[in-house]
Amino acid sequence: MKMDSAALEIDGSVMEGGGQILRVSAALSCITGSSIKITKIRAGRSTPGLRPQHLSGLQLVSDLCSGGLQGASIGSTDVSLTPGKIQSGNHTADTQTAGSVCLLLQVALPCALYADAASQLCLKGGTNAEMAPQVDYTVKVFKPIVEKFGVHFDCDIRMRGFYPKGGGEVMVTVNPVKELQPVVMTERGNITKIHGRAFVAGVLPFKLAKDMSAAAVRTIRKEIKELYINIQPHQEKDKASGNGNGILIIAESSTGCLFAGSALGKKGVYADKVGIEAAEMLLRNIRHNGCVDEFLQDQLIIFMALAKGTSRIRTGVVTLHTQTAIHMAEQLTQAKFTITKCEDELSSNVNYIIECQGSGATNPHL
Repeated sequence: MKMDSAALEIDGSVMEGGGQILRVSAALSCITGSSIKITKIRAGRSTPGLRPQHLSGLQLVSDLCSGGLQGASIGSTDVSLTPGKIQSGNHTADTQTAGSVCLLLQVALPCALYADAASQLCLKGGTNAEMAPQVDYTVKVFKPIVEKFGVHFDCDIRMRGFYPKGGGEVMVTVNPVKELQPVVMTERGNITKIHGRAFVAGVLPFKLAKDMSAAAVRTIRKEIKELYINIQPHQEKDKASGNGNGILIIAESSTGCLFAGSALGKKGVYADKVGIEAAEMLLRNIRHNGCVDEFLQDQLIIFMALAKGTSRIRTGVVTLHTQTAIHMAEQLTQAKFTITKCEDELSSNVNYIIECQGSGATNPHL
């Protein structure tokens, strides 16, 4: 396949300088049909270039859009994608490591929306992995919010996989859309419900799950006294490969906003500490009075950019991941973003409105 001479050059070392640039630019290349060449991939990282999960993500997108991929090998710092037609049907991606299935979904989901029929994605790797959303977050927080844009997908967790072995498997069915709706989330209302799940898998004792849960509840109680907090301890039986423990806590607001705090256990770290870490993250995400947490923020940018019309989302401090996603979306689509600081009398904490005039991408097959 010849490289299109008009490929858009993307500097993979700018801003956040990591896998996010790859995910957003590859997905948008696939949807818009424009060829891209990404250089200096992860240039500043301790192990520069493509890691297994980035490589399998790019291969998945290329597979989804019957594209041509050049330079796609572990450690490669330059890669080119020439997209073809987006294909529905069955697609498999396997990181063969504990590389996150949720990051694979981040790159593939937007593409599959613009196919001619439903797609089945079989994603293998880590379901509850460091440096990425846990699969429970994807199902319980990300999914209900992206549904507001008109995105519909089902996620069946067949097997959980943890660091370092991976071995997890998630089956995702994505329905295509004609076009995405814009979303406005600017009023948080008040927090009405806090619930969660603390799990242990493999040889780890159930007591760890109870300890994580109890420590998390104690920590949240110090700040939020009036709500019932229900964090269920859980022993993963048949659906887990390897050993792991972790916790995800979700807060819901009266206007349907969702916030989370999560943490994973590591060797030599007390269960209490894992619970406290997740609880503190949740409290941090609630304090700013925005409508999304710090991890949802950057994941919504691509949908805002593709939607037809103006989306507005109130957030806490705008993260570098989000700024990077905006930078990529503006390069690859006609979307225009503005970020405005809000002077909020209710909250001493700063918050911002991210507004986007979406590009209104339509699905040519529907």
